[in-house]
Amino acid sequence: FIISEAKVETAVLVGLITQMQDERKTNEYLDELAFLAETAGAEVVKRFTQKLPTANSVTYVGKGKLEEIRQYIRTEEEEEREVGMVIFDDELSAKQIRNIEAELKVKILDRTSLILDIFAMRAQTANAKTQVELAQYKYMLPRLQRLWTHLERQGGGSGSGSGKGGSVGLRGPGETQLEMDRRIILNRMSLLKERLAEIDKQKATQRKNRGRMIRVALVGYTNVGKSTIMNLLSKSEVFAENKLFATLDTTVRKVIIDNLPFLLSDTVGFIRKLPTDLVDSFKSTLDEVREADLLVHVVDISHPGFEEQIEVVNKTLAEIGGGGKPMILVFNKIDAYTYVEKAPDDLSLIHISEPTRQEAI
Repeated sequence: FIISEAKVETAVLVGLITQMQDERKTNEYLDELAFLAETAGAEVVKRFTQKLPTANSVTYVGKGKLEEIRQYIRTEEEEEREVGMVIFDDELSAKQIRNIEAELKVKILDRTSLILDIFAMRAQTANAKTQVELAQYKYMLPRLQRLWTHLERQGGGSGSGSGKGGSVGLRGPGETQLEMDRRIILNRMSLLKERLAEIDKQKATQRKNRGRMIRVALVGYTNVGKSTIMNLLSKSEVFAENKLFATLDTTVRKVIIDNLPFLLSDTVGFIRKLPTDLVDSFKSTLDEVREADLLVHVVDISHPGFEEQIEVVNKTLAEIGGGGKPMILVFNKIDAYTYVEKAPDDLSLIHISEPTRQEAI
């Protein structure tokens, strides 16, 4: 018998401490990046941070830090603990990815590509799969060149023309591989946009058929417990899990509270550092937010950075046209919340368990 064992891929995280992002915030972002990696099925074995004014345009981090990462990967390989990938906390350009890959010789991901991998894993319905595929192509299009670095020196053919103009350079027959891929992707994106437009029409018709019932949409940062609240209020079984982006499709349920019927929808969670054009790929999903009469903003009160998460959600809502709507702020996971205050005599922290409702607010 041949017994095969699934091997968990190990990952190294890299983040920057900049003028706009202090060490505390960088560590918090790396905690979130580690959770993303875990959701994608990877195991984080090491973190690297560097203090720079801004990201290096060539290799994201400085040459010395990149060499330190390379030495760590080499040491792990010598001890037969292979590092499968290095994940960077910010979006990388095609040039940065190409240069880093050439130096480290392992798979390179950034925050956006990791989130897209999770989206692809989580997508179940045809709508979600179409939206994810469009988002992937939007991400891939400006980075096509790195896939064809071996053709960088390849040029078109040339020929001589007669006449007063002298010789004229001519392209070789057909298209280069890069041009062909770009055209194929653009055509595919157009097709996906047409499919999503059809889905938008179907969903718009469904919303009209629901009548004039009040519409309430659950919004919030990813993994704050929106689907769990949805299940409790609607007594349904929407998929809920303690992982990021457990929900990619909008679920709508009829709920009656105190003889008041309304429609409750669960939506995809928001997250920091996600480009707007990728959010636009989920337009049909977020239409429920735009057309809602009331937004219920669910907040994980136990998270140390919950205030910043609230800001991220409010900013994203404004970007997608969902700002300015009536909103109820709901503090979730109160059982895991711990009230913290500074002691008057020194800088140590006093943790008070079982906070009152007023303290939590």
